[in-house]
Amino acid sequence: MSVSDIQATENERRPATIGMSKLHMAIFAVLFIVLAVLPMLVYPVFAMKVMCFALFAAAFNLLLGFGGLLSFGHAAYFGGASYVAAHASKVWGWTPEASILVGTAAAALLGLAIGALAIRRQGIYFAMVTLAFAQMVYFFALQAEFTGGEDGIQSVPRGELFGLFPVNSNEALYYLVLAVTFGGILFLYRIVHSPFGQVLKAIRENEPRAISLGYRVNRYKLLVFVLSAGFAGLAGATKSQVFQLASLTDVHWSMSGEVVLMTLLGGVGTIFGPLMGATIVVTMQNYLASMGAWVTVIQGVIFVLGVLLFREGVVGVISRWIKRPL
Repeated sequence: MSVSDIQATENERRPATIGMSKLHMAIFAVLFIVLAVLPMLVYPVFAMKVMCFALFAAAFNLLLGFGGLLSFGHAAYFGGASYVAAHASKVWGWTPEASILVGTAAAALLGLAIGALAIRRQGIYFAMVTLAFAQMVYFFALQAEFTGGEDGIQSVPRGELFGLFPVNSNEALYYLVLAVTFGGILFLYRIVHSPFGQVLKAIRENEPRAISLGYRVNRYKLLVFVLSAGFAGLAGATKSQVFQLASLTDVHWSMSGEVVLMTLLGGVGTIFGPLMGATIVVTMQNYLASMGAWVTVIQGVIFVLGVLLFREGVVGVISRWIKRPL
């Protein structure tokens, strides 16, 4: 066998990390079309909330589903970015895109600081460290002057995109949120299907083996932690523009629990699972709000049933049925 034949054989064995499958391309195309016409069918603010949480869940899934790291403190980045973006818009008078970017950058820096310490531990200890830091961020938001304490930052102006295009109306802002969310999810898709993503999966499956192959595991863990925190911040910063509000709810531990619920319900380690999980949870919260505290009970029941009946998540089960990765 010639050298060229050997190289061809190796290329066939090597997993494809470039490009997008026709199935995924079709799903993204349909998803984009549906989202583009969604404001005509439902209340735009509800649709924007779904998209923000879908991006948040996709960011968390990058860490848990592909990095194998369970964080109980992702609300710190989601809510932290929300506060920074809201402050930048209201106090500094920044445009929406600049506010969102500075909120995202703040979340990534916070993720770098926390991640550098958290990755020194594994398993439940890692999860508890992230929870502890998230609680520190919560109490900082409660006590700091610029966050508004229990009142939060209210009446955040939406301003003009690039200083030219007003996005004061829900309809105008919707397409900005669509661009941010869809672009973020596509970027996450590219990360997962890159060589970096393949190494992450190797670390998740067998960390000692990855170390023996010469990979600097802690660097990969820290990088995926920062990326996940940054995209979670992107979702939180965008949400502050949608609701014109940054509040303690965004940094509360229950928000960290919600994103775990969304990811597990949709399917950990899948591309479209977090999007499905976020849609289910936000829809329940919206349409069952009139039931008061019973919403939490219903969510708990649905979560238990989901775990029992769809142990791989809704999209995970569908993926197994059609024998194609989703």
